[in-house]
Amino acid sequence: MGGGQRVLLDIVDAVAERGWTAHVLVPGNGPLVEHLRARNVAVEHIPCGPYRPGGKSPADFLRFAMDRRQQVEQIGNLLRQRRFDLIYVNGPRLLSATSHVVRKRAPVWFHAHSRIHQSYAVRSAGYSIRKMDATVVACSNWAADPLRPYVTEGKLHVIPNAAPDLGLRNRTFDSGGNWTIGVVGRISPEKGQMEFLKAVALLQSEFPRIRSVLCGAPNLPARKYFDQVQALARELNVELLGWREDIASVFSELDLLVVPSKDEAMGRVLVEAFAAGVPVIAFPVGGIPEVVSDDRNGFLASDTTPQALAARIREILNGDAETLRRISRNARHAWEQCYTVARYQHRITNLMAQVVSAWQAERETGTPRRYK
Repeated sequence: MGGGQRVLLDIVDAVAERGWTAHVLVPGNGPLVEHLRARNVAVEHIPCGPYRPGGKSPADFLRFAMDRRQQVEQIGNLLRQRRFDLIYVNGPRLLSATSHVVRKRAPVWFHAHSRIHQSYAVRSAGYSIRKMDATVVACSNWAADPLRPYVTEGKLHVIPNAAPDLGLRNRTFDSGGNWTIGVVGRISPEKGQMEFLKAVALLQSEFPRIRSVLCGAPNLPARKYFDQVQALARELNVELLGWREDIASVFSELDLLVVPSKDEAMGRVLVEAFAAGVPVIAFPVGGIPEVVSDDRNGFLASDTTPQALAARIREILNGDAETLRRISRNARHAWEQCYTVARYQHRITNLMAQVVSAWQAERETGTPRRYK
């Protein structure tokens, strides 16, 4: 499961704790469905892809058009059969179908887990948001910015993602170089595993005792990229850990998390590392600088090249242990103050309650009611 799906589970848990009931339409039959059913959540399949990431092929557009017809019918039938207090859309591909059938039956909430790049996709999502006067919640300002012109004033909120407590291990940051550094996340070009491996190649002769690892697995469209990553990792003796569910164990082994993403709205892995007190070095892209403050709770490379990444890692490895301990403490403190799951769930469900209350008041009085 990706970060957006894990966020959905956090929200479903909070919804249940408030005594509310969730009904979920989800594409596919993967682990997300299993987790939802284990929580006794009503789940239905809805057609939506899969489509290739980035630019879409003509076949993707044709399949999307066919999917949309079925989406409109299925969502419409569900809305006619049951009364819902809030319609929560967890991805932009279902905004269009929702806007076609919702017809002011309930307030709509769109959750932006990533930044929409293509201009046609921004316009399509924006038109649907404006048509429904939807509330928009984004994980970062960077993800929110393209949608700002389409959202009613007071209805756009930035709420960063959260992570559970992964346990804090005291790290000595041995100056002898017995470190484990690595990347955790889906293996795909935008996550930058090749940049990490090229940085490792630049550092290996200088730091022969460093253990480097890659944790994650590819999705189907990234198989060719994964083959390239796998070949270079083996050449450099970088360990491939595969997909791991025991993420706390993975972080307990790391002394430095590398986040070489080239397109990241926020990155749940950042705050997972904070929760575990693992120092982070990342590329200064997307929403990452909204979370990682250089030399305060983590480190930022000067640019997005393997050379810049290697240079900053070298600087960290050659630095003093007290600096690393300070960064680790600050990262953990940032998690405690801003990124716990309990705080996130409280903010999300409180906002949901406000959205529903404002919508009901508007229905009763005919006067729009705004909220903070």
